[in-house]
Amino acid sequence: MRLVTYDAGDGPRAGVLEDERVVDAWAALGEPHRGSLRELIAGGHVDDLRASFGNTGTPAHPRGSVSLLPPIPDPDKIVCIGLNYVKHAAEGGFEPPESPTIFAKYRNALAPAGSTVLLPRNSRKVDYEAEVAFVLGRQAKGVDEAQALDYVAGYTLLNDLSARNLQFATPQWMSGKVFDGSAPCGPALVTPDEAGPHDAIEIKLTLNGKQMQADSTANLIFGVPQLLAHLSSLMTLEPGDIVSTGTPDGVGSLRDPKVWLAKGDEISIESPTLGRLDTKISA
Repeated sequence: MRLVTYDAGDGPRAGVLEDERVVDAWAALGEPHRGSLRELIAGGHVDDLRASFGNTGTPAHPRGSVSLLPPIPDPDKIVCIGLNYVKHAAEGGFEPPESPTIFAKYRNALAPAGSTVLLPRNSRKVDYEAEVAFVLGRQAKGVDEAQALDYVAGYTLLNDLSARNLQFATPQWMSGKVFDGSAPCGPALVTPDEAGPHDAIEIKLTLNGKQMQADSTANLIFGVPQLLAHLSSLMTLEPGDIVSTGTPDGVGSLRDPKVWLAKGDEISIESPTLGRLDTKISA
């Protein structure tokens, strides 16, 4: 299933994207409740939702009549992984890390598919980063790698927009990672059965129609099970937490000449199983 958070004019609601319509998730469950998608996942209702489909009386909206929001607009945590593809580490002059490199973003960074992101006033050296992110389906603490995939609710696309001058102004990267809209994501949270094997999700990024990045999660240094197990050894992960797994080589800041995002640029991240995430840049 393709789970979404949508707004039909009366506030955020949990839904399911099905062809060209959006089905109200809680109504499909026969619940008068209108909780968030994060609450639906935390309650373990995804399998119930799958079983309930086929009810023609469930309220639905034409896809074009609603606004899609970030799939999880209210995560407890957004954890990002750096230098997690060998070629990307190499293009930056780094050896592959021996342990996952982690940093964070905050809710203000989230932006939906199709949004326009305003460049921060203190940077004109903003870069794109195509990534696959996974979302926690239940609380995870001290999880063994062998069981880690049981904790994944689904996968989505994420663009880790990065203000490089701010990122590298200090030893810690977060200054360049947290501006408003710096994490466009979506369009949907795709459950593992539709997303396919965690180590075979393909992504590519185009900038104004030109391909800049292309790779597969098959080439992650630390795959999804390793990341989830490692992170759960550091902190308690909660349902709805987002973990973005890192970007492949081809980022603009390491090209010759360098490529910085500018007003009017259009970025598309595509995956055969996760869909297409479009973002426009304003200044």
